[in-house]
Amino acid sequence: MTNPAAAAPATPVAHEENAHANQFALLGQRRFAPFFWTQFAGAANDNLFKFAFTVMVTYQLQLSWMPPSMAGLVIGALFILPFLLFSATSGQLTDKFDKTKMIRFVKDLEIVIMLIAAWGFVTANAVVLLACVFLMGLHSTLFGPVKFAYLPQVLDARELTGGNGMVEMGTFVAILLGQVAGGLLVALPNVGHTSVALGCVLLALVGRGVAQAIPRAPATDPGLVINWNPVSETWRNLKLANENVVVFRSLLGISWMWFFGAVFLSQFPSFAKEVLHGDEQVASLLLVVFSVGIGVGSLLCETLSRRQVEIGLVPLGAIGMSVFAIDLYFASRGLPKVAEMGIGTFVHQPAHWRVMADLALLSLFAGLYSVPMYALIQLRSQPTHRARIIAANNILNALFMIGSSVIAGALLGAGFTIPQIFLFTGIANAVVAFYIFMLVPEYLLRFVAWVLSRFVYRFDIRGETHIPTEGAAVLVCNHVSFIDAVLLMAASPRPIRFIMDHRIFRVPVLGWLFKLAKAIPISSQKEDPAAYEAAFAKAQEVLREGDLLAIFPEGAITRDGELQPFKGGVMKILEGARAQGIEPPVVPMALINLWGSYFSRIELRGGERVAMAKPFRRGFFSRVGLNVGAPVPPAEVQPEGLRQRVGALLAS
Repeated sequence: MTNPAAAAPATPVAHEENAHANQFALLGQRRFAPFFWTQFAGAANDNLFKFAFTVMVTYQLQLSWMPPSMAGLVIGALFILPFLLFSATSGQLTDKFDKTKMIRFVKDLEIVIMLIAAWGFVTANAVVLLACVFLMGLHSTLFGPVKFAYLPQVLDARELTGGNGMVEMGTFVAILLGQVAGGLLVALPNVGHTSVALGCVLLALVGRGVAQAIPRAPATDPGLVINWNPVSETWRNLKLANENVVVFRSLLGISWMWFFGAVFLSQFPSFAKEVLHGDEQVASLLLVVFSVGIGVGSLLCETLSRRQVEIGLVPLGAIGMSVFAIDLYFASRGLPKVAEMGIGTFVHQPAHWRVMADLALLSLFAGLYSVPMYALIQLRSQPTHRARIIAANNILNALFMIGSSVIAGALLGAGFTIPQIFLFTGIANAVVAFYIFMLVPEYLLRFVAWVLSRFVYRFDIRGETHIPTEGAAVLVCNHVSFIDAVLLMAASPRPIRFIMDHRIFRVPVLGWLFKLAKAIPISSQKEDPAAYEAAFAKAQEVLREGDLLAIFPEGAITRDGELQPFKGGVMKILEGARAQGIEPPVVPMALINLWGSYFSRIELRGGERVAMAKPFRRGFFSRVGLNVGAPVPPAEVQPEGLRQRVGALLAS
């Protein structure tokens, strides 16, 4: 049973500081900064503890029941196990209770675990420390859904990409610093174990102290009855996620990224030693380069996305991941066998710079790939189920990471070299990405729109906040060129369904794109009455489902660059919606400076105005724009009044 009152979408906390210049400004705001530093301290502590323990059992303790070669695998498996066992329960708890209280409870638990671990380090008790590994895995399992469900509750849709980028960057920096600190502290003569113990407890206390400043984030489904059966609840969570195809496929896409990353991270020590002929410091350098790349890629997402959830970056990220993973194979396969070298000698070899550049770039593109997917899941998931869907993602992530270890081990056992495994992973990534983008063409469409609006034109948008981030709406725009719809896709944070002249579907490439976008073909009533009525019936369905519908009321692409009279189609749409109890606002838009471009009907041939006749007519990066006006209530809409509003936007 769920509380009906809680089923309303969660609204981001209203603050005057919401209008920030960039994602870094969030670090000065209470709704984000305490949360950021809480998760930063937790990630650092996880890795300080795990890495120090791994070094201790590998180099300092002699355990007959856990040889050094198995230590990393055992510790990693114990840490991941709680994600499989308790993620489903964790997602329910996060939806049911105040997220801030959940965070503070998790940080209290971390203090208790670290006090036990401190005793384990001081007494060099590996059994106690292994138990703490499992408990820290439980701590991370509980924190995971809170971490990603909290952000959409306190950030608005245009801040999600930047906020996720900051969290992703912070997580990888914390992992890096935690591992470096763990390795340095445990190696201190005589006081190493005590230093690690103090460091773990101190970080846990700092995290709990900062968590006290996190503002309240009320429960989204307080009436939820907890199902304590992890198997049935896991299955239920996956079914919940699968109700939204885009969300579920995005979960699979993120899990694949963790598979991809785990292959590289798990092979760094062996890659450094056996292929690059470097020592432990070289392995650490590879980790630093990889972490910095992820961080930079995560931070770039907001800049490249115009502060909206831009899933067009996902195909770009996938392409980069494959290209540089494959190039890493070519960069590392022919390195000569030499004596083991330190970091100084390593970085003085020009061939090694290509290896590090490949690692940095493939991880940078992994950041571009993952951040928009996380933001999309947060934005499109039902608020009452959001944490449970994120919990389902954590389960899938764990399964994919286990799968990566099994497959990498099988390939090594079959005689594959580490560079060949990187090559295999890069090719597999290209295949998986292509499959996902064909299943969910929205990613590919947004990528085309992003490329067009960034590299063919300089696309400026004014008034984009008038485009609704949720609920049904009708967008009306002047019709200047064959790529008007693609530019509108680039401007909107949400998918748009277009009503378009059926003849445009015969245009090569563009017709294929519009079919992928599920555009609605329309004929004139005289030409095909059945198709005409079917188009409007489909339009009603789009609005009924709460989506965005776009129409070009002129009915055709302009042949003289001037705004043509608006036809009555928009009124027919609104009348049909009103008959079904739907009152969608109408958002006027105006595309500017597109007349005269390659895609406009500016060329005169045989007395006819034609488009796409001179490919470089205006060159690349010509400035075009979109002006968006305030939404108009449906009761106030008339074709001529709408035309005047669009005309005013053209002149502004």
